[in-house]
Amino acid sequence: MHHHRRIRVVLAGLNRRVCLLILVSAGCHAPGAADQAVDRAPLFDGMGNHHRAIATANPTAQRYFDQGLIWAFGFNHDEAIRSFHEVARLDPNCAMAWWGVALCNGPHINNPVMTERQTEAAWSALQKALALREHATPVERAMIDALAKRYGDPAAMQAAVAREAKDPASPDMEAMITARRPYDEAYASAMREMRATYPDDADIAVLFAESLMDLQPWDLWTKDGQPKGNTEEVLAALEEAMQLAPDHPGALHLYIHAVEASRQPQRAMVAADRLRNLVAASGHLTHMPSHIDVRTGRWREASDQNAAAIEADRRYRELSPRQNLYRAYMAHNHHFLSYASMMEGRREAALRAAREMIAGVPEEWGRQNAALMDGYMAIELEVLMRFGLWDDILRARPPAEHFVIARALWRFTRGVAHAAKNEVDAAHREQTAFRAAVQRVPQDALMAINPADRVLKIADLVLDGEIAYREGRIDDAVASLRNAATMEDDLQYMEPPEWIQPVRHTLGAILLDSGRVEEAEAVYREDLARWPENGWSLYGLSRCLKSRGATAEADEIARRFNEAWSRADTRIGASCLCVKGA
Repeated sequence: MHHHRRIRVVLAGLNRRVCLLILVSAGCHAPGAADQAVDRAPLFDGMGNHHRAIATANPTAQRYFDQGLIWAFGFNHDEAIRSFHEVARLDPNCAMAWWGVALCNGPHINNPVMTERQTEAAWSALQKALALREHATPVERAMIDALAKRYGDPAAMQAAVAREAKDPASPDMEAMITARRPYDEAYASAMREMRATYPDDADIAVLFAESLMDLQPWDLWTKDGQPKGNTEEVLAALEEAMQLAPDHPGALHLYIHAVEASRQPQRAMVAADRLRNLVAASGHLTHMPSHIDVRTGRWREASDQNAAAIEADRRYRELSPRQNLYRAYMAHNHHFLSYASMMEGRREAALRAAREMIAGVPEEWGRQNAALMDGYMAIELEVLMRFGLWDDILRARPPAEHFVIARALWRFTRGVAHAAKNEVDAAHREQTAFRAAVQRVPQDALMAINPADRVLKIADLVLDGEIAYREGRIDDAVASLRNAATMEDDLQYMEPPEWIQPVRHTLGAILLDSGRVEEAEAVYREDLARWPENGWSLYGLSRCLKSRGATAEADEIARRFNEAWSRADTRIGASCLCVKGA
């Protein structure tokens, strides 16, 4: 293994703003044939009851196939591949075993391109599936033939990428996507035909919907809530799948993703509740309902769901300790729990989740996958800032040097801490250090799916606003924070949001502290439209209403605040603990 050589792959959707970062270390971190042949998969408990009968006389092979398909529907593709390899070992004539291996080496919404090793592994598995076609049923043959449209010969694929690349010796991401595009479109077209041929097959409907989502990952809705591209066809396919199989884990999972960024996330509340305890072994599927919970104001449920997902991951690691990309999904659950707990006012729960997340990132893996993890690694500092623990921030050690975004945010939180302590000169020094740290962040760096420079610009404006507030320049503070809120609104949708403490919590608190009650009230109402029932804005809004004598509504909002804050371990005096007297 050549650990010294790292290949940074920026995984991008067709919209240049829709990107995910994954660092793939050469020879060891992408799922490929070498890895896939090593580990024998166990049969896991808690996998649910989803079943797809395949052409095999071996009941254990059938169980492993069902397990592999469920893992695939839950985006644990490495574990799915191990299960499909076990199917092939148990039944060497089973074509669908190799269909599964080929499927799971392909792109998905969190990884729209393929490494060379994945390309080779998918192609090799596809050839084995094609060679065993005679042992397959008609629908299985059609599934294999459709998947054959998705992949090309590795040498031909490499040549296609080189043709598209600005520098053939170092292919750029646009070249990789452009080279794959005809294959992904051909696969989606083949799956559309399959859906028409097999209208009562829920699995086919789900695979078709996923093939369309892969063409526009994380890019299904416009900013004003209109469906983009194939979105309506995706929704129709998934809704039909759920009618055919109400407990289909893949349909429920993808439907949540399909509507979470829309103006009507409540459309997926039933799907979220059905998925909540459906596949207890899968941390990611257990976590997924929280994407709808936070969009519909169910913060308690979001916290509890991620706590359950973390426990599922703990049990899973005991049986399958060797993790690669799925480690990032595990970190996501901790990150999400910390975020939801912050919105509930649960300081200790938020801090515990943040610290466990950071502790769960092995040093060498974190170094190799720094581009993937960098945006997560400031979460403890963000929790400390959320709860006004200024001295703890100033005592905190900086993140590791390879986490350049997190190190910039460390400087940012130090600046906020000094400003909140009314140490304005020190805040200015940290602002200068923060801006220098930002210059060390690569221009193409991302935080989850948004360019890091956009997120760090929000930080710059917030720090500028907090310093201006402490210097008594209220108009300047408000202007900076309004600009920051506009930039926050323009970020591409992601959960948790890359800017994890809503700017309007700071803006509203400063407006209210400055006697600008009507402006503060409008800000809190805007924030509650975006993040329903979050306690911070409910608290601020109740104070605004009480201040202007709207007693009845103030009492109702206070009741809702008390409900939102029912598990809190923190008392607050403002929607941002950065203001005087909070």
